Amino acid sequence: MRLLLVEDNEDLGDALERHFRSGGHAVDWAPSAPEAEDFLRADTQGYDLVILDIMLPGGDGREILQRIRSSESGLPVLVLTARSQITDRVNLLDLGADDYMTKPFDVAELDARCRAVVRRRHGQAQSLIQVGALELDAASSRVMAQGRPLDLRSRELRLLEVLIAQPGQVFSKSQLMDKLFGLTDDASENAIEVYIGRLRRKIQDSGVIIETVRGLGYRLREGQLGESRE
Repeated sequence: MRLLLVEDNEDLGDALERHFRSGGHAVDWAPSAPEAEDFLRADTQGYDLVILDIMLPGGDGREILQRIRSSESGLPVLVLTARSQITDRVNLLDLGADDYMTKPFDVAELDARCRAVVRRRHGQAQSLIQVGALELDAASSRVMAQGRPLDLRSRELRLLEVLIAQPGQVFSKSQLMDKLFGLTDDASENAIEVYIGRLRRKIQDSGVIIETVRGLGYRLREGQLGESRE
């Protein structure tokens, strides 16, 4: 996933950023309302999810939520709040939040809620996705090919998540960059070629291929063993 984390608490923000990055997710961290607005203006379409604190320096998270909803982008928003009153939580949902968590919270539950919010936005009822003999369970980060587990590194796993969620869809290098790297990450489109090559080798016996569509990008689809990927 590509995440925008809006959290002013330095310890919590740093911990969450490191947590999500260790799982292969791309994260942009904004510790204030103006910085969050800057990230959203720069790349609204690239994010899969916004994790949004309410009490922020320079503004109110509820105003950011309202602007996201007024843009009709459909961008999922999970709100972090220290307020435990039912009326406060109802108001956040009425403003357009897809879900919320009350501080303090368990990171494992946050992970699960993030996955659930993104699945709902994409019309997926469960975390298991299967194309041919290739299976991805996003909840457990488990990948199986022909019934055998595959050992994928975190960013290879995130790349597969993007491709397998929309089999047959062509993704440009630029789009994949948006999904795998944050705006502040030092990476070039050559990195996409590297990860595509690694992922191809690991799924080559699954009957699923990552095809190069010349001049456009890459797509994942069912294929025949030994079929060319070019």
